[in-house]
Amino acid sequence: MKAQNRLLVEIACSIVKKTKSKGILIYADLIEDYETLSQIGREKQVELILALKEDVYFQEASTIFKKVLKLPDIPLGRVNQIKIAILQALSKGLVKKGDKWVCLSGIPQSKALDNLLILEFGREFEIISSSDLPILSDIVKPEVFDTLLTIALELSSEGKEGRKPAGTILVMGRHEEVFKFSHPMVINPFQGYPEEERNILDPRLKATVKEFSSIDGAFIFRDDGVIMAAGRHLDASGENIEIPLGLGSRHRAAAGITRLTDALAIVVSEETGGVRIFHHGKIFMEIEKGE
Repeated sequence: MKAQNRLLVEIACSIVKKTKSKGILIYADLIEDYETLSQIGREKQVELILALKEDVYFQEASTIFKKVLKLPDIPLGRVNQIKIAILQALSKGLVKKGDKWVCLSGIPQSKALDNLLILEFGREFEIISSSDLPILSDIVKPEVFDTLLTIALELSSEGKEGRKPAGTILVMGRHEEVFKFSHPMVINPFQGYPEEERNILDPRLKATVKEFSSIDGAFIFRDDGVIMAAGRHLDASGENIEIPLGLGSRHRAAAGITRLTDALAIVVSEETGGVRIFHHGKIFMEIEKGE
């Protein structure tokens, strides 16, 4: 292991003890020696969660560590490495509101950790925008959330077929309530297909969802990943909802529907490519391109 990486990991272990944190969340594509990392964790008696983007590193780390997260294969700056890892850890129940974690990240090209953050979930508002942290697994299956987040980030990064970011809304969970507060704008392209042929966990459907992202309206997903509809207008009123200036109708619609139904909604901004996740009418995570 590089001297700088070992030093940062050992410093992080010391901080965990002194701050009574739960453990360390590491962007581990930068760690070339997972056996040594595991040994440090055991010796220091510190829990480690690894987040990796590269398939080969993910497979190797998974043979050594129990808690390993697979990040989307898109360019990620230091802040977004941590944000996406936190979202996946939340969806899997590995972290929860009130937890304090030490986070390590860095730039992939350098193969060196160079950034350390101490985050207390529910009180940190730069990384997590709201103190109202949902228990994601109560709303949608973790693998469904991770898949839809990846699709949103890929649309943000590359757009549809390599063009500019494709603006869209992905609503997941509480689908029966969501249908009460929405109506079709177009003929539902998924209507009539068996459920097993329209589950987003089928990798073949990822390209289909990206293609249909150009349709006006929202996608509606059941908590187990079945696509219930596309091109759905969200009727929930955006009145008396506070969202940042500059955000448009998609964001207001997502805030409205999540306030009324307890669903989750991911919005991709067509203008900036930013990805925002809504719950209870509020943004609880923002992922801006380039962070």
